[in-house]
Formats: sequence, C-alpha cells, structure tokens
Amino acid sequence: MTKSRLLDRYSETRDDMVRLLIDRGITSPDVLHAMAQVERHLFVPLPLRNHAYDDAALPIGEGQTISQPFTVAVMTEALKVGNGDKVLEIGTGSGYQAAILAAMGVRVFTIERIPSLLKSARSILENLGVRFLSKLSDGSMGWKELSPFDGILVTAGAPDIPKPLVEQLKVGKRLVVPVGSQDFQQMKVVTKISDNNDFKVTELADFKFVPLIGKEGWPSGRSLGEGMSSNGREG
Repeated sequence: MTKSRLLDRYSETRDDMVRLLIDRGITSPDVLHAMAQVERHLFVPLPLRNHAYDDAALPIGEGQTISQPFTVAVMTEALKVGNGDKVLEIGTGSGYQAAILAAMGVRVFTIERIPSLLKSARSILENLGVRFLSKLSDGSMGWKELSPFDGILVTAGAPDIPKPLVEQLKVGKRLVVPVGSQDFQQMKVVTKISDNNDFKVTELADFKFVPLIGKEGWPSGRSLGEGMSSNGREG
C-alpha cells in the first residue's frame, strides 16, 4: 500500500506518531503496524500536510474532520478485529480509518452521507489499492443487506446506541460508537450477547466527534442521498 520509505519524506514523523500512540497506551501490534504503514498525509488536504502526523483532528471540508491518530487507534483496538473479518464503518470521511482497517486485513464496508467526501475518499483508497465497498446513504441505519458484520465502527457522535447497528452485528462481536450530546461524547464498546439483540456496554474515554446525522442519529435538513450507491473494490 505504501511507497518505498526512501521516497517517503513523512516516514520519520509517522514513526514518531506511532511511538506517541505506544506512550499513550495502544498495545495492539496489528493496530500499531497499520498506523505505521498507512500514509495519513495522503488523506489530509494539501495545505495541512505538514501537520498530518500531529496527534490532532484536522478539517477535510464540509464541516468534517479526519480524527486524531490516537482516536483512530483507540477505536480500532477496541473493535478487536483482524484478518478476514467483515467490518462496517459508519462515516467514511477522508477514508483514513478505512485504510487502517484494510491494512489489518479487514474486509471493509463503509458508508458516507456527504457525496463530495465519499468521492474524494474513493479516489484516494482506489489509488492506494485498498479493497472496499462503499455506499452513499444514512449510516445510522447501517447496511442491512450485507449484514451481519464482525464489527461496526461509528466515526461520529450519536445521541444513543443505534439499534439497527446492534441488529446487524454477529453475536459476540462489537460496535464501537461515541454517544452523548453534539458537543461531548463518551466512547462506548457495545458487545452483542444474544440473537435477541441483547448487549453489554463498556465505557472508554471521553471524545469529541462531529454529530452522526440520520434517522438513528441527529436530525438534519440536508439530503443524505439514500439509494445512491456505488461500490469500490472489496475482497
């Protein structure tokens, strides 16, 4: 997925980013390896590329952000997925989180509600050779026809745990979602424990995300483009 590190002027700052993640408590070898391999600067607008490996969220347009590396690492580690697992990402955004999952050997399915962001993310991911399926729709409702999933990751703050996403999980698998107000959320790890959609919740640290817009999220007057779907490559 990456160029030769001899040609990658960001390799040292990416290594620094990974060392910071280790210092902050990330321990999963698979997550750390993926974070070391995926070139975050390619997912960041050109004027901000010198800040691509700062541990900070950065704007990507349309009022959205690429999450800070620590947030990506925490969520990915909490999901506990690996090679061959089928994972649904809600909120494609820049495409960076999808690339991290793919670098771990995960089969990536991703939904975005903003057409321009999905178009950009598809272009970057396809140029990198990432295998994925994508859809323009209301992510809060999941992707029922392709369920069940081995994990679901939500990259926007929800007012509550979206029930359709729990329903689309395999029993014993995890949904990672920030839940709270539009200004403040707590990361929740939801483990499905029965075919009746019973679940248990583990709470992690506090974070701040853009709001999850949709039927099971926050309301918006903006069209979500439901029914407009297009697939990238998935394998």
